[in-house]
Amino acid sequence: MEKMERKKLLFVSLMMFSMFFGAGNLIFPPLLGQLSGTNILISMGGFLISAVGLPILAIAVVAKAGGLHILASRVHPRFAFAFTILIYLSIGPFLGIPRAASLAFEMGISPFLSNTLAESNLPLFVYTLVFFGIAYWLCMTPSKLVDRLGKVLTPVLLVLIASIFIFSLFKPIGSFSAPIGDYAKFPLFKGFLEGYMTMDAIAALNFGIVISAALKEMGVTEEKKLVSNTMKAGAIAGLLLVIIYGILAYLGAVSQTRFGTTENGAQTLTNVVFFLFGQKGSVILGLIFTLACLTTSVGLLTSCSQYFAKLIPNVSYRTLITILSVSSMIFANVGLTQILKFSVPVLTAIYPMAIVLIVLALLNDFFNGNSYVYLFTMICASLVSILEALGQFGFKVNILNSLPFYSKGLGWIIPAVIGSIVGFIYGNLRNKWFKQKYMVKSEKI
Repeated sequence: MEKMERKKLLFVSLMMFSMFFGAGNLIFPPLLGQLSGTNILISMGGFLISAVGLPILAIAVVAKAGGLHILASRVHPRFAFAFTILIYLSIGPFLGIPRAASLAFEMGISPFLSNTLAESNLPLFVYTLVFFGIAYWLCMTPSKLVDRLGKVLTPVLLVLIASIFIFSLFKPIGSFSAPIGDYAKFPLFKGFLEGYMTMDAIAALNFGIVISAALKEMGVTEEKKLVSNTMKAGAIAGLLLVIIYGILAYLGAVSQTRFGTTENGAQTLTNVVFFLFGQKGSVILGLIFTLACLTTSVGLLTSCSQYFAKLIPNVSYRTLITILSVSSMIFANVGLTQILKFSVPVLTAIYPMAIVLIVLALLNDFFNGNSYVYLFTMICASLVSILEALGQFGFKVNILNSLPFYSKGLGWIIPAVIGSIVGFIYGNLRNKWFKQKYMVKSEKI
């Protein structure tokens, strides 16, 4: 195929958007807008860097490298094997997918249950059974994901969100208020941290395999064109994310003067929707959360199954989809609270590793692909992130508190920088030593 049609590229972009845009992406921007108030533009700038910039860059570097495993192999082959499996399992059936289904239930169904049903496990079981039944059906034909996600589900989701914004223009909610807390002191940095917590950079490392398969179905087979079209689709999806995040942050910002400060973005969005639409807003809100969680789950289930189908050729894609859908449903029934208790430490451990890998891949030419830069940087960053994760399980390492930015969850940054410098110096000295040794041997011969 010489050139991909713009219409097809748009649908691939919409599919990519839908895979990124889960329930967490619905919750963070409204709370950011509510708390940042008049500083919304600055805080949104920081948010967009980490919530949109990093994931789109991740898609690009994975596409350029030829896959996550190949990219991670720059650190070490054993690391690549362990890290890739850990990424797929954690963002997939063990944590990411069950969390999405549980959150969709909490926001879309739970508020309307009677006290008796709310105390029972049956509603969650029935909901997840239907949820993963639909997800399973969508995943069974990955070649149709562009049609089903890009042409149908994503446009419906975008229309629902746009309708909230349009109604807010005709029925003003409130006005911008003064920023609160850290959003008043350092809005850019605080916004960056909120975007960092969406964890989309990890998901982006997974989605490359789905995007590549979708493009191949459309006739894009040449490696360079696969990479370039993946990047184009990523840029369009990123633009859509920027627009939707802006809308959600605006709704949160104008809600503060009317509803006051809420505990989380879900409450903020609920207040806004009920104010604009009354009791009918519950249906809209339930649909938005369900569609956002469903499309993300489908993307994660598909990418995980396709990866493990390549890793274990004797097990078919159909079998893997079945196994992962059932296991995700089982974990979802543990409940959102328990999932979050376990997911936060795990993501705390692996997310810095993902960011390090993305940044080093972008700077690869700057240090000539020195493998020791990858190795030393990853060791230093992962040591801090793993110890921090263990601290969340109760194994505290007090010396970490002295690290810059540690209290903000970014204590791994300075060790990573130090590791990159040490790796660069060591790698160059080692190469120089080998060259000298080779020259001496050549002269003797």
